[in-house]
Amino acid sequence: MKKAFKGAALASLMAGVMAVASPASSQDLEIVTSVPSLGFPFFVHMQNALNASAEELGGITVINQDGQNSAPKQTGDLEAAIIQGVSGVVISPLDSVAMAPGVRQVVEAGIPVVTIDRRVDGVDGILGHVGADNVAGGVAQGELVKTLFPDGATIVNLQGQPGASPAIDRNKGLHQALDGDDKYKFVAEQTANFAREEGASVTEAILGGMDSPPDVIVAANDDMALGAMQVISERGDNVAIIGFDALPEALAAVRDGNLTATIEQMPGGQSDAAMRALVTFLRDGTKPEAVTLLQPFAVTKDNLDKAERLGEIN
Repeated sequence: MKKAFKGAALASLMAGVMAVASPASSQDLEIVTSVPSLGFPFFVHMQNALNASAEELGGITVINQDGQNSAPKQTGDLEAAIIQGVSGVVISPLDSVAMAPGVRQVVEAGIPVVTIDRRVDGVDGILGHVGADNVAGGVAQGELVKTLFPDGATIVNLQGQPGASPAIDRNKGLHQALDGDDKYKFVAEQTANFAREEGASVTEAILGGMDSPPDVIVAANDDMALGAMQVISERGDNVAIIGFDALPEALAAVRDGNLTATIEQMPGGQSDAAMRALVTFLRDGTKPEAVTLLQPFAVTKDNLDKAERLGEIN
């Protein structure tokens, strides 16, 4: 069963969960949070939001783990959590396939697991998943391309890390929105692994082999978009750039007119919902929905005030 939340509906979900899992009914818990890599600002924010939610709920010791962009490292951290006998795990798995054995071990050890942002494939018994509807986010990018270029466009697609479920789903949504209309042509598609430096180097290499710049660069996250933005600025080309994640730096670039748009996926909202779902289950046995998806949307200059992290930009 799957539910999608946005705005008032998400607020209602939070209020309902908070009523059940209040500090007054708390018991001491030890919860592991595991993210793919704290080298990415997105996951730093997500982990901070998980910690803030746990502090608000009260009676929770949080053990923060950094996967360091390595499936063996993230798997080893989970094995350590099993030995330690933690109460539960909230994890954003680096790779939807490579992390399956590690997550399965946790589940089989009787430790409840909630996945966040990124799912893991082929593991039965996961308590729940909270994330953004990344296919819908990719569709939002594609629909914005259509709005910006109603007569057609040439597109460079900077894809995310192979095997990561957001990369797979965002790419799927983008193609879902644009495939079948001959006016929109993908002139290059290449992974830049969600990394800014790779976003810049891949963009430079792609543009170096083209007679003229594309109309738009669509990136599966803001780090790659910001890397591409740097290259476009240095070349002096006029290219629309659409990112994904609504990082503060990207929001500032949208405000200043250097980045066309980014996709808001509410990582703080995901974190809060995931932590509350796990704690509610641990404290009173109430199971969350199997899948809870927040609906991403495009942030441009026109609706910058809707961004979750607007208050963090200078």
